[in-house]
Amino acid sequence: MKVLLAGRFDAGEREAWLRHLGAAMPEAQWMGLAEARAQAHEIQAAVVANPPPGSLQGLPNLRLIQSLWAGVDRLLADATLPTRVPLARMVDPAMTAAMAETALWAVLSLHRGFFDYQQQQREGVWRELAQRRADEVRVLILGQGELGRAVASRLAAQAYAVAGWRRDGSELAPKLAQADIVVNLLPLTPATRGLLDAGFFATLPPGASVVNLARGAHVVDDDLLDALDRGRLHRAVLDVFHTEPLPAAHPFWRHPKVTMLPHAAALTDPRSAAAVAVANLRSARDGTAMAHLVDRGRQY
Repeated sequence: MKVLLAGRFDAGEREAWLRHLGAAMPEAQWMGLAEARAQAHEIQAAVVANPPPGSLQGLPNLRLIQSLWAGVDRLLADATLPTRVPLARMVDPAMTAAMAETALWAVLSLHRGFFDYQQQQREGVWRELAQRRADEVRVLILGQGELGRAVASRLAAQAYAVAGWRRDGSELAPKLAQADIVVNLLPLTPATRGLLDAGFFATLPPGASVVNLARGAHVVDDDLLDALDRGRLHRAVLDVFHTEPLPAAHPFWRHPKVTMLPHAAALTDPRSAAAVAVANLRSARDGTAMAHLVDRGRQY
């Protein structure tokens, strides 16, 4: 089986993926874009990490496009992406566990005031803050996919009062009105782009906090900053941004109520993800059912 491996990789990243994918499927022949173009009719699958637009054109016998990333919004934005070929997103068990850990850290830090204590340390202030029990903290998880369910389970195990919402489920506003902390794990679609806006923040109880671990485009930055500056929101924990890396002049860098991560809440682990990708490649080769296929109509 000849497989195209294409994408935007950091230094040494492509070699690491090749090493783990090759170990998991030694019978495959792994190719770059130049090699694949020369043997276009023989390429049966593509394993991709946000490849340049047009990379998957001209491969007439392609049976599967397997993303190495959980989000596929950038892939779907490529108008040249073959519509007839099944597209699978990555559901990496190690990444799922890491996301649950990050969400727990963020919620626990907000609940116990650890970010506030950090700010007090910078200001030279020694003051105890009120301490609530976990079961008194209401956490709303936006998104009920693999990541959302894992995060909800981890938080519930720590006794947090957890509720969930998905876009095609119940009405959002009543759940927002009962949330102390909102954790966003929604896929980015036209319906969810800009969802976290002024109206969203105004619906939350005064002093609530938000944690965005999904996509930067879910948030209207100016509305978030305004809600923080007016004290409508207590804090924001942000892992994703409209432009990455975040420009140096962006106010998030210096805002005292914003805690930032460099899109590092949960990284795909090639050691476990390679096995997930290879299982789908073998299914595509053998004509059996493939896992984690994207519904292009829903865009996730």
